[in-house]
Amino acid sequence: MKPPRAWQRMLSGRRLDLLDPTPMDVEIEDIAHGLAFVARWNGQTYGDYAYSVAEHSLLVETLFGRLVPSATPAQRLTALLHDAPEYVIGDMISPVKSAVGPGYEELDKRLSAAIHIRFGLPAVPPPALKRQVKKADRISAWMEATQIAGFAEAEATRFFGRPAPDLIEGLAIHLRPPVEVRAEFTARHADLLEQIR
Repeated sequence: MKPPRAWQRMLSGRRLDLLDPTPMDVEIEDIAHGLAFVARWNGQTYGDYAYSVAEHSLLVETLFGRLVPSATPAQRLTALLHDAPEYVIGDMISPVKSAVGPGYEELDKRLSAAIHIRFGLPAVPPPALKRQVKKADRISAWMEATQIAGFAEAEATRFFGRPAPDLIEGLAIHLRPPVEVRAEFTARHADLLEQIR
């Protein structure tokens, strides 16, 4: 019996094997395009546009920079790409990830490693860096929950913790068309990559 197809054809023409991804089949344009069209919160947000994973990733990278002002461009790039595998596997909300089990996490890990290697980052970020990015991710989740997902501040704080006011000062979520977010994500990636070289 023929095994089921495990690759996805990307707009770049690449064929990414989801079970055995290689760095050579990873292109930033595919990542940016995919993430700009993947909705966070399963699309259950206010506004005329979905709040995309690309927009979320840009916010997380900004917050990470505030949390770790001494961060290197490579560390900031790691923060920007923290959800990059979702360009092919989508953004599952936490309750669904729990129901799916460890298979989703393994798929995410393999894709993350290929993406990181493709852009000159360690396949697996150091634990301290992962924790710092996760902290920025939780701050972003609190902001998203309270600004666009209908959570009261007390409820969001129960799930994500209340961020220090100075970390979110001046930041607000503005929903934009995917084409704008895609362009900003691609440009930010290029800027960070240029700083690394």
